[in-house]
Amino acid sequence: MTEPELDAPGPAAAPPLVLDAGFRARHAELALGYGGGGDPDDPAQVQAMQMVLHIPKAEPPLRSAVLEAAAASAVALCLDPRVGPGGEWESRYLAWKRSRIRKVARRARGAQWISAGDVDGITIDVGGAQARALVPGPVGEVDPRIRKLQIGGTDLEPDEPGPPDPESPVLWVNSALGMTVGKAAAQVGHASMLLAGALPVEQVFAWAEQGFRCAVRDAEPDRWARLCARVNGGAGPETIAAVRDAGFTEVAPGSMTVIAVAP
Repeated sequence: MTEPELDAPGPAAAPPLVLDAGFRARHAELALGYGGGGDPDDPAQVQAMQMVLHIPKAEPPLRSAVLEAAAASAVALCLDPRVGPGGEWESRYLAWKRSRIRKVARRARGAQWISAGDVDGITIDVGGAQARALVPGPVGEVDPRIRKLQIGGTDLEPDEPGPPDPESPVLWVNSALGMTVGKAAAQVGHASMLLAGALPVEQVFAWAEQGFRCAVRDAEPDRWARLCARVNGGAGPETIAAVRDAGFTEVAPGSMTVIAVAP
């Protein structure tokens, strides 16, 4: 598996990660979970993280690699120094994380992708597949360069990336749901956040030093049943995290979409 690369493109490189009080505070916030607040009365003030997937028309990337980049970019943003106490992104990040959390995945190519790199966020590259998680905000105030990007209409065929790296987390996607690449990108982004919040801070920092490298694999029915049994049987919360979708798009409310397993 190719080592991910952080923050390319983008207006500025991410500050270096250090296992200090700041990193511990950001991890502690993530460990609290998310949500708890209802939606605002004004629909335009609903909070969402926009995620941009680089899907060129001529040579589209592997689906599994795009999803790995999406998962890594989401958790990387949540642990970036700029979302922590006193950081320039703190207020926007916390307004989203402490509300009813949403992610919206959009596709970009060519000049669109270059423009997306100028909007505040974190880009991850996995073997040439790229995804950028943007600093969250109200859906009514999405940057015009992002708002014009298509949400649906482009998908990628399933691929066979081979056995996952035993030293990396694996995000198992419920293949029976038939999620589009955009929907799956949002779900694996939820899963990487949940897993990081469940793991001890030292282990998360070691993961951060690897660029939040992870594997995304489709779980066929037999494997999915075994994973669900682990979740329902009370597997250690520090080793496994399950995403249950709110059902706003594509899947029924309460559907379990992704199960993340620590190495």
